[in-house]
Amino acid sequence: MAAHAAAEEVDRSLRALADGNRRAILTALRSEPRPVGELAAQLGLSQQTTSHHLGVLRDAGLVAETRVGVRHLYAVRADGFAAAREYLDGFWPDRLAALRDAVEAGLGDGHA
Repeated sequence: MAAHAAAEEVDRSLRALADGNRRAILTALRSEPRPVGELAAQLGLSQQTTSHHLGVLRDAGLVAETRVGVRHLYAVRADGFAAAREYLDGFWPDRLAALRDAVEAGLGDGHA
């Protein structure tokens, strides 16, 4: 069951990251928490569209929403990327080993 839940978490994260507007929102939130209206103005999106994308990102665990007075601020949740990152990182050891083997094979034939 835990493997199934982890797979669903990866799927939610990757689906959320598949949209260019959502990636732009995440980029805009990198440095500091921001309200919907400010994000919408910066990205040239309507507040309704921005709110929709923030909801998808929040449901995927990639952003957190906090309330400060009457404003809702959104911020990146770095820990929300853990499942997707772990999944993607799983591809690198094999690639790095293949690169190492190719480099070592090249060094062994006197072409270094």
